[in-house]
Amino acid sequence: MDEGAWTRIFGADPRPWLLASDEPVARWVTLTQLADDSVPAAEIAAVHAEVLADPSTDELIERLPDWESAQKLSGHASPAFAPNLLNLLADMGLSAGDDPRIESVLDQMEANAIDSGRFATNAVSRVTPDGAWSSLLCDHHAITEVLVRFGRSSRPAVRRALDLMAEDLTATAQGPAWRCLPDATTGFRGPGRKADMCPQVSLEAMRTFSHLPRSDQPDGLDAVASTLLGVWRGRGEHKPYLFGHGIGFKTVKWPPYWYGILWFLDTIGRYPAVWGSGDADPSDRAAAAELVACVAAYNVDREGKVTPRSCYRGFGAFSFGQKKQPSPFATARVAAVVARFGDLSDDIAAVDVLALSSSKGGTGTAHAPRW
Repeated sequence: MDEGAWTRIFGADPRPWLLASDEPVARWVTLTQLADDSVPAAEIAAVHAEVLADPSTDELIERLPDWESAQKLSGHASPAFAPNLLNLLADMGLSAGDDPRIESVLDQMEANAIDSGRFATNAVSRVTPDGAWSSLLCDHHAITEVLVRFGRSSRPAVRRALDLMAEDLTATAQGPAWRCLPDATTGFRGPGRKADMCPQVSLEAMRTFSHLPRSDQPDGLDAVASTLLGVWRGRGEHKPYLFGHGIGFKTVKWPPYWYGILWFLDTIGRYPAVWGSGDADPSDRAAAAELVACVAAYNVDREGKVTPRSCYRGFGAFSFGQKKQPSPFATARVAAVVARFGDLSDDIAAVDVLALSSSKGGTGTAHAPRW
């Protein structure tokens, strides 16, 4: 692969700026995901130690809840949902054994599964005002992913969870993917048509399996990636309930927790056979190129930097939680995702983002067209 291809997609090379940043997390992402193999292991270890010692890291870890206590959340996209915080910490470089507070929450997650073996959340809702353990796939998949990311994939409860995830892969109206299944305890099922795939839980499952060796992954994942790309292609005719593809999808909301362009590409980028190989379906290749062109056009300025345009509340002290100046961490994260698609740089450069349709009812004009 042409190592400079992704910087052409970006329009500039932000690495010197990132490596000069006072944000250890931005330097860690740059050294581990945007540099070549010549970076000394000692240098990476030193930056990792800086990440662990950074007060900002400690502040995020302190937000982790007691998983045994009932969680009153606005939804699975909530910044307070522990799997979301753990995924953010993993994206910042934290891993198994780095902090006992993380391990404690993971122990609690691993110990709480419903009878089928699906991991559960002790959630407060209109149906369970005092809290009750329940498990939709957006609980089970998100919890399983962080357990895998933090080194627990070989444990029996996690192996059972992964097996169930593989068994739940099925035919949907859009193609092979995961549907929204009702909770076994309350009977509640998320919104949308029963026959439709759920884009969010499908991405979560695909991300989870991507952390495993290829030999441990179930068959059919490439077909799911193609289904997801097909949802993007068909956005003008069919909109999965709650999952549109307009400006809210194309503009990254920081930190990225939910179905949006960065999470989509971060997942699809892990399955290059679908969009990057000589045998790839041209329509899948074209869809991937359009998505990468959009993430650049809507989020990256002409200096190759990312200034957040949409943020969850509660992160104003972090560079990715404000909208006034470029964020080193946000820039590094977007660059790390885009770098996977360097082989598509010519296809991406040919995309006219302003000519792309949005979901039904939207226009989706880019903030700053780049080509």
